[in-house]
Amino acid sequence: MKSSKLTLFIIIALVLGILTGKCFPDFAVKTDILAHVFLNMIKMVIAPLLFSTLVVGIAGHGSIKHLGKLGIKSIIYFEIVTTFALVFGLVVANILKPGIGFSASIDPASMKIVEAMSGSAFVTDGSLSNLFLNIFPSSIIQAMAVGNLLQIVTFSIIFATAICAIGEKARPVLNILTSLSEIMFKFTEIVMYFAPFGIYGAIAATVGHNGLGILSNYAKVIFGLYTALFLFVAIVFTTICKIIKVPFLKFLKQIMEPLLLAFSTSSSEAALPKAMKNMEDFGVSKNVVGFVIPLGYTFDLTGSTLYLALGFIFSVQILGIDLSLAQQITVMLILMITSKGVAGVPRVSLVVLAGTLSSMGYPIIGVAILLGIDQILDMGRTAINLMGNCLAAVVIGSWEKELDYNKMLNADNEN
Repeated sequence: MKSSKLTLFIIIALVLGILTGKCFPDFAVKTDILAHVFLNMIKMVIAPLLFSTLVVGIAGHGSIKHLGKLGIKSIIYFEIVTTFALVFGLVVANILKPGIGFSASIDPASMKIVEAMSGSAFVTDGSLSNLFLNIFPSSIIQAMAVGNLLQIVTFSIIFATAICAIGEKARPVLNILTSLSEIMFKFTEIVMYFAPFGIYGAIAATVGHNGLGILSNYAKVIFGLYTALFLFVAIVFTTICKIIKVPFLKFLKQIMEPLLLAFSTSSSEAALPKAMKNMEDFGVSKNVVGFVIPLGYTFDLTGSTLYLALGFIFSVQILGIDLSLAQQITVMLILMITSKGVAGVPRVSLVVLAGTLSSMGYPIIGVAILLGIDQILDMGRTAINLMGNCLAAVVIGSWEKELDYNKMLNADNEN
């Protein structure tokens, strides 16, 4: 299947999903099973694909020293970009003031859910210690079963290091993993045939459950987030592309399919295999793609980070609280830490937001309000998370001279 056709089918699925949710809401909510089936199909691909591609990339390159440099550069880049995301979120929130004049009823059930979030183990145990502990798997089988990307990356790095140390005796294992990676990419291509059905189910169920009327009730919040995300992409991402001499529109075209997958399913996992494949087709080396993109799922959540800053300001604005510049800088510094390392937690952004508000002594009623439209907000922030991770792979590839500019310029967006 050509990429252009798949993109067209995805767009058609989005439109049909909205129409079904609007016209037949009772039926639409039942189509959610299609989305779950598709996501399950994607999840069964991720662990073997990630493990095989990362090990082959590292062991094939044969330089652990180079891997260390790659990791340091990646972390520095992630921290710079996510800091810009926090700044954008705070600036847009202060300009648009989405919480000023907001009035909506609070669902008691939502409030109970949010109260549970604010007392989660992630918040009370301390994010830094949890992050460090979460790096190392007690069982690689369990890590693969639950889809903990960071632990899979850690195991893969150590496994690849062992292969390099053994040398020629490990060549048969490396050959098997090379074949496995090729098989899993073909497997992903087959799974993508089901993508339009999964997207149709996800969108139809979302619209059928919430109705389009929710868009008008929360218009200011939704507009604020999507405006901030758009400006962040238009200013920060395009500037980065200009610095590394990569045409932004060409990059955007290359990631359009995984971007639509991430947006419509609100799942970065759904887009991971396709994103990795497309970045390799774009000219980024396999070992850079296999290392940087999965690592970015923990450290480079630009869309979620931006949302946290805007969501925090919204949550205090509805209470009539006007934070000073010094207080907002303090919030930004706290969010720089608490937003890391929790990609596997359901509704991760709301968990972090509730915990941060609670730890700073602010009521969490704003999180209960945001919970009602979290699916709509999650679509946007997940898409930007995916875009940011793909761009990170291109940037690091450029820095490491592992970006084939000729291949990039000739990329035809075909599987």
